[in-house]
Amino acid sequence: MAHHKAALKSIRQTAVRTERNRYFKSTMRTYIKRLHKLMDEHKVQEAQQLLPTTLAVIDRSVSKGVVHKNTAARYKSRLTMQLNKMAAKAE
Repeated sequence: MAHHKAALKSIRQTAVRTERNRYFKSTMRTYIKRLHKLMDEHKVQEAQQLLPTTLAVIDRSVSKGVVHKNTAARYKSRLTMQLNKMAAKAE
């Protein structure tokens, strides 16, 4: 156990940051899973409606420092490409 005041404060800060990061990362993953589920069920219209919200959640997690901007760009690119490919097949 830490004995210095600074070390104790650092432990508290880490706990708060970890909880906050866990919340944003979990939220992001949940939205991505919802979008994947809709795409697996071939519900193109619903997936297209959910895509902007999902992209906004991903962007928000970047601004909070939870994920790197290149990681977010990769997620967004892959989701958009998959959905566009599905929409082209559906037509």
